Amino acid sequence: MSEFDEPLLVTPVDTRCVVLLVDDQLMIGEALRRMLAYEADIEYHYCQAANQALAMAVQVKPTVILQDIVMPESDGLSLLKDYRSAPETRAVPVIMLSTRDDPRYKSQAFAAGASDYLVKIPDQIELIARIRAHSRSYRTQVQRDEAFRQLHAVQRQLEASNRELHRISCQDGLTGIYNRRHFDIYLEQEWSRALREGSNIGLVLADIDYFKAFNDHYGHPAGDDCLKRVARVFREVLQRPGDLAARYGGEEFVVVLPKTDLEGAAVIAESMRVRVERLEIKHEFSKVAKCVTLSVGVATVRPNPRMRSPELVGLADKALYLAKQNGRNRCEHARGNEGELAMLHNRDAKPDAGEKF
Repeated sequence: MSEFDEPLLVTPVDTRCVVLLVDDQLMIGEALRRMLAYEADIEYHYCQAANQALAMAVQVKPTVILQDIVMPESDGLSLLKDYRSAPETRAVPVIMLSTRDDPRYKSQAFAAGASDYLVKIPDQIELIARIRAHSRSYRTQVQRDEAFRQLHAVQRQLEASNRELHRISCQDGLTGIYNRRHFDIYLEQEWSRALREGSNIGLVLADIDYFKAFNDHYGHPAGDDCLKRVARVFREVLQRPGDLAARYGGEEFVVVLPKTDLEGAAVIAESMRVRVERLEIKHEFSKVAKCVTLSVGVATVRPNPRMRSPELVGLADKALYLAKQNGRNRCEHARGNEGELAMLHNRDAKPDAGEKF
């Protein structure tokens, strides 16, 4: 049985009317109690002291408050303001009760936030009708507010879930840096930006030397740890928000460097190579050194309308191939110019690995 086959659980709607009468006259309290006594859907509560009214309202959660307008301890209009100030009773309908059928009193009551006005003792049928009408309106509002609250909560959860899904879809599960899919998308975005602005874009393509031999002899757990440590170096070297490091596949890593010329990209690439070598991850089966090293290809282009982003990747790949041909554990650089490849050998310029870029 799937989650979609499960029956929906619907919470029954509470249709009770919960009435709180606040009046200092016991006779009025008893009279209204008798009027409502035989109404099965009306729950009646009575409060004689004005200074206890708000606390009792918070306790019984009325759907309607019947409030005397004149009381010895506090006038009903002041108490009405207290209701409207408290979050628990702010929206509860308040029907003011008065012995005076004077428009001035009614105006004052409505100005203070009253929902209705009745001359006491009111007609039984009219009283019950108004209680039910105001209760129904109040419960509808409460249910609507709760529905909106739940909707916003669901929206927030969905937004959080979407952000997490986006993160997962963009992130390499092992190393924690971006994956190939996100790299492809990001490169296209930055390529388009560079084309619009007429700026350079650099790319670094790096490969761990003899990584298959490392995995075969030290095991996959050690290989995974090696990939994580190399990825951490790439992440630490990059300082600008727009620079992006990603796992290109297997033991290959790629870095996108917007608005970076060949010299700047070469410095960053060489820093990454040096720092990985200085990790001194033991690799007795490498033909280059006794530790893990990188071969690195660096390329930059200034895009024009006749070029496409894969040409930049191709340039960096050719530079990487040259680095492997020339003995590995080195950087080779390529500059694209109108689609032509100019190889630059820069074996001596090795910046301090502690330099920040």
